[in-house]
Amino acid sequence: MPETARVVVVTRPRAQADALAQAVAASGRTAVLLPLLEISPVEDAAPLRAALAELDRFALVAFVSPNAIDAAFAHIDAWPAAVPVAIVGDGSRAALARHGVTGDACTIFSPADSAHSDSEHLLQRLDLASYAGKRVLIVRGDGGRELLADALRAAGARVEPVAAYRRATPVLTAELATRLRALLAQPNDWIITSSEALRGLAGLVQAIDDDALMARLQQQRLIVPHARIAQTARDLGLEHVRLTGSGDARLLAALQSQE
Repeated sequence: MPETARVVVVTRPRAQADALAQAVAASGRTAVLLPLLEISPVEDAAPLRAALAELDRFALVAFVSPNAIDAAFAHIDAWPAAVPVAIVGDGSRAALARHGVTGDACTIFSPADSAHSDSEHLLQRLDLASYAGKRVLIVRGDGGRELLADALRAAGARVEPVAAYRRATPVLTAELATRLRALLAQPNDWIITSSEALRGLAGLVQAIDDDALMARLQQQRLIVPHARIAQTARDLGLEHVRLTGSGDARLLAALQSQE
């Protein structure tokens, strides 16, 4: 099958997928939306609301993702300018801007190189010792990595994590199984922006109970923004992985370079 027949499977949560899918279509490729993580509100938002009601008492507020920002700002009227924000990538910076928070309004800490959007590189930008004895709020999904919280605690900060949303892999329905079979019937390009989403995809394919289908998944081309996702892909036996660095522009450039 000719390379031009490959579609681009965009696997971000539905709320974050449209802009990337539109950019893929504008580049001349066919985009298919297949959200591999479902984002929903926490069952009890009281702890989130209580933490956000005290924003001006925190020395730093860290948001782990655009989803965390969108969920939190449903309960925020205005950001206190004196409270700095920590984020890990360009997607989160754009999410803050949608809610009226920019570098002109407050201090925003993020990795120095936008190609490396992770907690490790964010920590390099923070003066950890300056937070000793101070309150730091981390707004995140349920579960998730503890690296940022652990590093701040080790520096003496009083870290207060709060869940703003829930993540879940879609339930395997007959309709979803049919879609997966169709997408894996030919080689396509898959944009995967989360290790959790990739593991969820592998779990869905395995649940269909078709060894040939898993083998087809392992032959798909993946475009991923982070080394952790690339390692997850290798652990799952996927052989064709392109690591781009963070940001939609890099994902799109990678697509165009391998047409």
